[in-house]
Amino acid sequence: MTEISSAIIVIPCLNEERHIGGLLGKLRPAARRLGARIIVADGGSNDATRAIVADIAARDDTVVLIDNPARIQSAAINLAVERFGDGADYLIRIDAHGGYPDDYCDRLLEEAWETGADSVVVSMLTEGNGAVQQAAAAAQNSKLGTGGSKHRHGSSGEWVDHGHHALMHIAAFRDIGGYDESFSHNEDAELDHRLRQAGYRIWMSGQTRMTYFPRASLGGLFRQYLGYGRGRAKNLLKHRVIPKIRQMVPLMVAPTTGLAVLSFVHWIFAVPFLAWAAICLGYGLALALRAGRPGLALAGVSAMVMHFAWSLGFWLQLAGMPAGGRAA
Repeated sequence: MTEISSAIIVIPCLNEERHIGGLLGKLRPAARRLGARIIVADGGSNDATRAIVADIAARDDTVVLIDNPARIQSAAINLAVERFGDGADYLIRIDAHGGYPDDYCDRLLEEAWETGADSVVVSMLTEGNGAVQQAAAAAQNSKLGTGGSKHRHGSSGEWVDHGHHALMHIAAFRDIGGYDESFSHNEDAELDHRLRQAGYRIWMSGQTRMTYFPRASLGGLFRQYLGYGRGRAKNLLKHRVIPKIRQMVPLMVAPTTGLAVLSFVHWIFAVPFLAWAAICLGYGLALALRAGRPGLALAGVSAMVMHFAWSLGFWLQLAGMPAGGRAA
């Protein structure tokens, strides 16, 4: 690295007792190496998360535990930057529900220096354990599940409009006002829109990426994508941004499902729904056959849950239906 820059590493979390200890064990050597501080912003965990973090913080002064009363991730990052951002050059955002290479933070800082980027984002590979989580991971790694979103697939390094948030210059973050805390979902895309409007540049890393562990139940997956759909609609309403083609196609899933209810009047109303279901289920079956893993056939079901929840959330938000916030 040309020069070591000061950084804060922020982890919003809520009920992550299964992951937080191992995650901090992975990040602490990097924090010491880079002279960085790790801030865990807890949204009110009622499991052992806080106790685990507090125990580590008592033994390692690079780790700090703070409360995030607003619970959502956008508020957690804003709070950490407000309290600990002075004197630091960069913010590194870490997902408590993710996995990272040992040199993740190093590579991000290197690319920020080499490219002059104001923000470095990463691609994300999804992995799972157990039948439902593995099927959800397969769906999220596929074009059927993500529509070909760049940050869901590998990159050799390129300038982009949006990606999975990893590193940001604190001066740029503060200049545009940080995350909009009215967004419980899609706050990253909303901030990226304002970054670009202000003339800042976003670089997709070609040197590192993260691993994401999806929800382990279809109910959890549904709630997650319902929030994503709401967030996308809220972004559209705030900035008058026209959805991309890959986003417009799944928008029709909820109306198509509703139309199928009229199939008792005439069978033709069920055709769009049956065509969509056949595509998703067929895709899942093809994945299973190619991989020789029968359980992956459930990826088609996971894709249907993702599509329907995203579409439903989008239309509910446009209709002004209220929703609860996302816990970190």
